[in-house]
Amino acid sequence: MNGHIAFRSGNPSLNKNTFSSFSVSAEQQMTLDGTVNKTGISLLILMFTATYTWNSPSIGLMVMGGIGGFIVGIITHFKRHLSGITVPIYAALEGLLLGGISIMFENLYPGIVSQAIFITFGILASLLLAYKSGLIKPTENFKLGVAAATGGIAFIYLISWIMSFWGASIPLIHSSSTFGIVFSIGVIIIAALNLVLDFDFIEQGVEMGAPQYMEWYGAFGLMVTLIWLYLEILRLLAKLNSQRS
Repeated sequence: MNGHIAFRSGNPSLNKNTFSSFSVSAEQQMTLDGTVNKTGISLLILMFTATYTWNSPSIGLMVMGGIGGFIVGIITHFKRHLSGITVPIYAALEGLLLGGISIMFENLYPGIVSQAIFITFGILASLLLAYKSGLIKPTENFKLGVAAATGGIAFIYLISWIMSFWGASIPLIHSSSTFGIVFSIGVIIIAALNLVLDFDFIEQGVEMGAPQYMEWYGAFGLMVTLIWLYLEILRLLAKLNSQRS
């Protein structure tokens, strides 16, 4: 893989244009340790604000978190040099949304949130190990396939969202039927595979000598995928619990 073609990720935050030619000193370059540390900081911020809306649910704060997080996420995507400022804000806003969503699911199915968190971080650890050991190799065809599948899922969700304005939906993907459960499992697999692409993308950015602010941007990309993965796992567990009740 040569040139920009090597940089492909299903995660819209990490694409072939994220890294270009950089000229910075070794002390100012992006590192894997730095990216890991900033990912940890971002997740701690997210969990802190999520705990607040978990304990004091507020539709207003959830809406603010969802809309604000989307806007700040867009700013982060196009103004990567501001990532050190925007990513912590994004994490805080997304935490407000996730805390509220999580307590809603928890009230319906007690214990579901702890299960979803455990599974999410279990998948993260397993795929990181598989990636570092070489068991999973993100070849160009692998990247193309995951990116295409991610785009397809995004299109389905977009159509479902547009239909909701007219009180309609795509019932099979939201139901607890066998098809709905299989669909959720498929989405979780694709979300998980995006983590592999994110690992590879960040590693290549380090090799290219990207500037330090890209550590925050790399943390942002991982956080976007982890949030998606967590929500999809939560949806799947809810479907399974609904089927048993």
